[in-house]
Amino acid sequence: MARTESATLSTAQAALHILVVLNWLSGAAILALLFATVVAPQWTLTALGITSAAEIPRLLMPLQMIAALGVAAVPFYYAILRRLIAIVATVRDGDPFVVANAQRLQAIAWAMFSLQLISMVIGGIAEAVSTPAVPLHLDAGFSVSGWLAVLLTFILARVFAEGAQMRADLDGTV
Repeated sequence: MARTESATLSTAQAALHILVVLNWLSGAAILALLFATVVAPQWTLTALGITSAAEIPRLLMPLQMIAALGVAAVPFYYAILRRLIAIVATVRDGDPFVVANAQRLQAIAWAMFSLQLISMVIGGIAEAVSTPAVPLHLDAGFSVSGWLAVLLTFILARVFAEGAQMRADLDGTV
């Protein structure tokens, strides 16, 4: 069974490292798109499917705001991924219930909270500028599962803090 756990942890660690790279690449792509809307707004928005010349000035700033928020999300995802990598390493070492992991989970919960707020702002911007002629369908806005994940992560951080404290108490009595 330990071999399966080791393979699972190795797979998780590799996947997390790949996600770190993909996160930075997606951030670079969004930043490039944002830059393109500044340098060549007409061409960029036409390439994105906004063909009405009248709609481009109306949508330019909101789409730039959405792109800027996408870039702003990159460090939050990075913070989550780096902390998950560190947690996986403690699990691999057989010592997951440590104060550092409780702190990592707390930081992850705050990053997830921030990402949910960013998503709601992006969803609000998209909703405000979307029209039947130019609908903006983005996977953003309020997410029940996203907010439940935030709540769960805060609770899990507390569970890990309690587990670390119980372990320290037990180590002190032995």
